Amino acid sequence: QIDPKDYTFSGLKDETVGRLPGKVAGQQFVIQDCENCKIYIFDHSATITVDDCVNCQIFLGPIKGSVFFRDCKDCKCVVACQQFRTRDCRKLEVFLCCATQPIIESSTGMKFGCFQYYYPELGLQFKDAGLSIFNNTWSNIHDFTPVSGENNWGLLPETAVVEDYVPLPSSEELKAIRISTDARKSIIPITRGQRQKNSDESCLAVFFAGDYTTANARKLIDEMTSKGFQLVQTKEVVMKAEDAQRVFQQSASEFISLLENGPVVALEFNGDGAVEQCRSTINEVFSGTKVFVSESKASASQDVDNFYNFADMQMGM
Repeated sequence: QIDPKDYTFSGLKDETVGRLPGKVAGQQFVIQDCENCKIYIFDHSATITVDDCVNCQIFLGPIKGSVFFRDCKDCKCVVACQQFRTRDCRKLEVFLCCATQPIIESSTGMKFGCFQYYYPELGLQFKDAGLSIFNNTWSNIHDFTPVSGENNWGLLPETAVVEDYVPLPSSEELKAIRISTDARKSIIPITRGQRQKNSDESCLAVFFAGDYTTANARKLIDEMTSKGFQLVQTKEVVMKAEDAQRVFQQSASEFISLLENGPVVALEFNGDGAVEQCRSTINEVFSGTKVFVSESKASASQDVDNFYNFADMQMGM
């Protein structure tokens, strides 16, 4: 028998509380009427509502459905979810991984950054919640109630460090979790999202489903970012033959048979010389692996547009 008390934090003040991996196990969770608390859910859940919380620091592990913040203010959060919504909130700062477009309503002073976090159980929790580490539209915010001449939301500084916002837990029980907030270890690749691009040259690389797709994509990200290129966006999505025609154009025929194996993972890199660097890295490091990569600077921006327009339609964005 499930006791709702095990899945609720209510009416707390000046406390540090949390749930260890395996303790929520896909249930719903409720956080309400908390003040000046540090709250950590180190597990996956079905949905989470956060109501009437003030000056709290909150970590929420992967949420299969939606997280809904209502009537909260002055909170700092790290959140991974399928859907993100706020209503009547002010001054929330959120490091976000969200599979769909995040929505704010009647909310002001909202700031967003890219989710960056690691602990050993987190990868499996993303799978259990049905979330892809490559589907993160953290900066593509939809303001349901815009006010003319005002901006209700913005982005956190690129240099923002998670621990300065949501510190690591200090309680004995929660200290056992081996957390890293080092951006390079993050389970979610750090993307630029909607920030201004540094260069007018981007490159699209697409990996096809197989045993090492995730590892290969991560390896290419490491190789490219270590050379100063920026990862703009990532996407994991199922493609059909007709989609391949549209996205890969002349080279579609060599990739169509690979689409039956499962979803593709696409990466957009930005920086002067991105195409040349990406192509040479793929030749050196992934010589036995079939990868689609932009052929030239001229075709690359069209590749990126073709792919992401298709992907956004797929995801219903």
